[in-house]
Amino acid sequence: MSEGFVYILANERNGTLYTGVTSDLMRRVYEHKNDFVEGFTKKYGVHKLVYFERCDDCDTVLLREKQIKEWKRKWKLELIEKVNPFWKDLFDELINQG
Repeated sequence: MSEGFVYILANERNGTLYTGVTSDLMRRVYEHKNDFVEGFTKKYGVHKLVYFERCDDCDTVLLREKQIKEWKRKWKLELIEKVNPFWKDLFDELINQG
C-alpha cells in the first residue's frame, strides 16, 4: 500500500466507534455498509463514515491508526467534530466526488 487512509466509522452521533485503515476507502466503507466484513462493524451496526484522512505511505497510515486507537474516546470525538460537526456520513461525499 503506497497511499492509504485512516478512517473512523460510527453507528450514530457519539455512538460506537471503529478505526481502520485501507488503501481503497470507497471500497472498504462500502464493504462495511453492506456487512461484507465479519466482526465488530457488522455486529454493532457501525456503518457511518464520520472521519478520514489520507496518508502518503504505508508506514504513516499504520502509525496514525495506532495513534488514534490509543487515544481517549473524548479525543476521538473532538477529532471527528473538528472536521464533521454534524456527524454527516462522508461516504455520500466520496461517491459524489467520484
